Amino acid sequence: MKQKDIIGFGALAVIIIILPLFVESKYYLIVLNVIGLNTIVVVGLNLLIGFAGQISLGHAAFYGLGSYFSGVLTVNYGFPLWPAMLVGMLATGAVAYLIGYPSLKLRGHYLVMATLGFGIIINILMGELEQFTGGHDGLMGIPPLTMGGLAFDNDLKNFYLIWSFVFLCMLAARNLINSRVGRALRAISGSEVAANSLGVNTADYKVKVFVLSAMFASVSGSLYAHYITFISPSSYDFYYSIQVVTMVIVGGMGSLWGSLLGAGVLTCISEALHIAKQYHIIAYGVFLCLVLVFLPEGILMGIYNLFLKAKTKKHIIKADRH
Repeated sequence: MKQKDIIGFGALAVIIIILPLFVESKYYLIVLNVIGLNTIVVVGLNLLIGFAGQISLGHAAFYGLGSYFSGVLTVNYGFPLWPAMLVGMLATGAVAYLIGYPSLKLRGHYLVMATLGFGIIINILMGELEQFTGGHDGLMGIPPLTMGGLAFDNDLKNFYLIWSFVFLCMLAARNLINSRVGRALRAISGSEVAANSLGVNTADYKVKVFVLSAMFASVSGSLYAHYITFISPSSYDFYYSIQVVTMVIVGGMGSLWGSLLGAGVLTCISEALHIAKQYHIIAYGVFLCLVLVFLPEGILMGIYNLFLKAKTKKHIIKADRH
């Protein structure tokens, strides 16, 4: 791991440990937990979009599958909590493979439409399979996660649990990106034809990163289910897929730290507009347009590039004076 990554992850660990000490409001702690859950989904989705160049509008379905597998197994069948979460992750990965293997042979808007259709189908099934999922009324009584004698039954405990998973997921993603697999994904994003000519099995890599991205979303969904202890199909609709894709773009495609920033900024905007929910989509659209026009690389890289330009301009002016 590079020195800057060590510094970055060290700083993130310190922030995770001490941040709750400065948060007095329970509401703000809940918002931080939601940011953490969204970050896990966005990090996985950024591997798919930002590094492999494949767009998915169906990740709300994978997020929902993780929630429902954990919820249904623990509530209806008395399954142990952590094994239920693991089963949900593996099952979601299997579903993603079955969907991704044929879908990722498509390109451009055809792939987008295929993943969109899958997401809509899963959302409908969540509401219609009432005997398992509780239907549109939702599934209640999902138990909080436990570890030994410790129950994660309040916002503070869930903060440390959720953000521990954020840390681990970002660390795993960083190690993947810096590996041979990461270089292959970048090659696919640049040009599939060129990647194939260099011996990269593009079809295999695309399916694998799609499955991994879905499993990240499933983990986040399971954490959400055991944190909120209630789930319903409305939490996993098409709008959530749009949200997380927007977070990837706003934070910066191909930037893990941008994933964290994008999830944080847009979650806060969403919460700020909670009292006027009908304006969510308009606000997201306006914000996305502004970012694409003025910071097309995303907020993080955009600000960094502006800083470099300002620094270069300063040096040029200084050299001209001499």
